[in-house]
Amino acid sequence: MTAATVDGGSSSGPRGDERTPKAVAFFDRIDAYNNLLLPVLAIVSALVAGAVIIGLTDIDRLKEGDILGILGTIKDAYLALPAGALGSLNGISETIVSATPLILAGLCFAIAARSGLFNIGATGQMFAGGMASVWVGFSMNGPGIVQVPLALLAGIVAGGIWGGIVGFLKARTGAHEVITTIMTNYIAGLLTLWLLKTDAFQQPGKDNPISKTVRPEGRLPDLFFWSDNPALRAHWGFLVAIAGAMFTWWLFERSKIGFELRTFGSNADAARYAGMKPATLTTMAMFIAGAMAGLAGASQVIGTQGYATESFAGSIGFDAIAVALLGRNKPTGIVFAAFLFGILEAGGRRMQLETDIPLDVVLVLRALIVLFIAAPALTRLLWRLKREGGGSALQFRGWGA
Repeated sequence: MTAATVDGGSSSGPRGDERTPKAVAFFDRIDAYNNLLLPVLAIVSALVAGAVIIGLTDIDRLKEGDILGILGTIKDAYLALPAGALGSLNGISETIVSATPLILAGLCFAIAARSGLFNIGATGQMFAGGMASVWVGFSMNGPGIVQVPLALLAGIVAGGIWGGIVGFLKARTGAHEVITTIMTNYIAGLLTLWLLKTDAFQQPGKDNPISKTVRPEGRLPDLFFWSDNPALRAHWGFLVAIAGAMFTWWLFERSKIGFELRTFGSNADAARYAGMKPATLTTMAMFIAGAMAGLAGASQVIGTQGYATESFAGSIGFDAIAVALLGRNKPTGIVFAAFLFGILEAGGRRMQLETDIPLDVVLVLRALIVLFIAAPALTRLLWRLKREGGGSALQFRGWGA
């Protein structure tokens, strides 16, 4: 008996059995390499485009035609970014502070995305989790070993419920999660503003919407506890974020629930035929995603700030979408992508001080990274890469693969 080979020929059974696993392993390695290469090229493309923008902001040298001076400005700017973010303990601390909520909010988006849902409600889920967490932080009077876990748990539950509402509406009424998450973002933001003006939350003697201060026992401990430098703001929320990434990996790679979520996200009909319950999976996916965003909100109010304001969520929820896309919705990738954004934010301040380049240029860099990630065809065009099936040795499937 003979068995057909991949190239259309034939071979003996044992030989085919020996070659097939090797071929599969080879193409798996190529696939993993491609999945890593395209985001890297997107970042490089953004840095090159950013260099052009930085050069155009150096008006004086442009007028003089000082090309070497412009190149020097670009060099100084790009050297200042990593130096400001990683060149000192204070810089590392600020990078971690910026990256921590982005990791958790990025996981929030990724969990929903891998389950076939588009969750842009991390901002509202952060508000829900943060407000529940800050209430525990300032209202309870107990040892830190009890109060901190309770505050984090409150953030998990509140964020999960806020996300679960969206999942329930999707499952029971068919309401699209993009619309409902936009609406719940507004509702959560307005509820937060109202609560911060009530006697239960508002800091006594303050006219502006700001919560009571979290008790020292309710604050997340300092990450660099051995240092006496009060400027170091990094806290154990970073460890919580890493634990969240590990949990997400375990959820999708080792648990039955994660397998069902992945199956449902890939092919809802197949999941339904296999006996899985789409309504339950939809609600569960949004609950878990919301819980991650709730942790992000908790890390802000009982870690970084020590109180809640109407803007403690900032733009984290939407920045996290870019982080998740850059990390290809994988926990490890999200951690690295969040650190990249943290480096840009922390290092951007030093870049502004040393080169007089506006901090807005850093925002442009982040936007360019998102552009090249969201438009893989543009990256392929710039680097002259062929699409899958185009006859290239390296074939790419794009960020949505």
